Amino acid sequence: MPDIRIRRDHQLGLKKARDVAWKWAEEVEQKFDMECTVLEGETSDTVEFVRPGVKGQLIVSPDHFELEAQLGFLLGAFSKRIESEIEKELDTLLAASAKTKPAAKKKTAKK
Repeated sequence: MPDIRIRRDHQLGLKKARDVAWKWAEEVEQKFDMECTVLEGETSDTVEFVRPGVKGQLIVSPDHFELEAQLGFLLGAFSKRIESEIEKELDTLLAASAKTKPAAKKKTAKK
């Protein structure tokens, strides 16, 4: 059973959700020395992450993210703090992505 389970619903669609997940993966690789692997699928992706004491996955779908992580003995004592930090990072990325609107298409006049 995972020590950390987080679900976030969104309305980004798979393409934008992938962008958010890849940004998240890059951040945890840099901040927490994680090794991330992205497994792309047709309807969803899985970001697997691992480092000593932590193993988990982030499921990326068109309408939600679902993260599960197992913590080793030493990190288990900090599970609430780690969960809070993950939620904060994911929420920040989702909020930034939701504010980004696609560029408006320019209308071209027909001659």
